[in-house]
Amino acid sequence: MYVVTNRIPVDTRWAAKFEARFQNRAGQIDKQPGLIRMQVLKPKTEGAPYLVSTAWENEAAFRNWVGSDDFKAAHANPLPAEAFSGESEMEQHEVIISTEASSNRA
Repeated sequence: MYVVTNRIPVDTRWAAKFEARFQNRAGQIDKQPGLIRMQVLKPKTEGAPYLVSTAWENEAAFRNWVGSDDFKAAHANPLPAEAFSGESEMEQHEVIISTEASSNRA
């Protein structure tokens, strides 16, 4: 599995608009071959960045989405620069261990 996380520092005055963009998104990423999940995490600590995380079957699936027309459409008409309190940072990781809660708990 391949995980890509964007750390996006959003100015608090723009938080509602930033969140609305994801809540109202076209949903094209959901149809992308190889996507496992997407999560948008709202910070609980003031000044911390939002995290937008996508998990893919492999790096090639992520690269194919980045090169797609759907990616271009999803990133068209961005919020203005003043909506952000700093530069975004993208991190890419390959999953080496993953675990989930057991459904056999007593």
